[in-house]
Amino acid sequence: MARITGSWLSGPNAESGDNPLGDYQGKELGLPASGPGALAPFTRRVLAVLVDWFISMGLAAIIVRPDPARIIAKMTIPQGQQPPSHFEVMMQALSTPTLLVWFVLGIAAVTLFGFTPGQYFLKIKVTRVDAEAPVGFVRALVRQLILVFVIPALFTDSDGRGMHDRATGTALVYSR
Repeated sequence: MARITGSWLSGPNAESGDNPLGDYQGKELGLPASGPGALAPFTRRVLAVLVDWFISMGLAAIIVRPDPARIIAKMTIPQGQQPPSHFEVMMQALSTPTLLVWFVLGIAAVTLFGFTPGQYFLKIKVTRVDAEAPVGFVRALVRQLILVFVIPALFTDSDGRGMHDRATGTALVYSR
């Protein structure tokens, strides 16, 4: 039993053919080590999602136009309890519309351009790893559906791609 567990607990060995020295994320996919086309690091991908989220929040605020004073006035607040702040009311009113705008923005932008606004600002793009072709609507839709759950994006493979990218045959790479 120790031999079996030791093979996967101790990491790669000479018998497996794995050579961690000189290897880089994306080599198995045929991507370059650096420059345009190389896999983007996790921090850059997270920053791109945050930029997209704030853009979506702004667009949702323009579309929904919540009035916090009116919302607070309609609330039943128990005697002696402070009403929520305008900021709290705004965040609650915008939570679902922001998610919907982010979802649609992600699908539309990746389908049409291959990147979202946040990815564009951070110089990364979504690309297919199996062919020199656009990502397309179906892959963008499935990718965004999986991303809604956030957690699958946190689990990465040896190349650093999240489960949403593995499922759709895509990768986030440097665009320039």
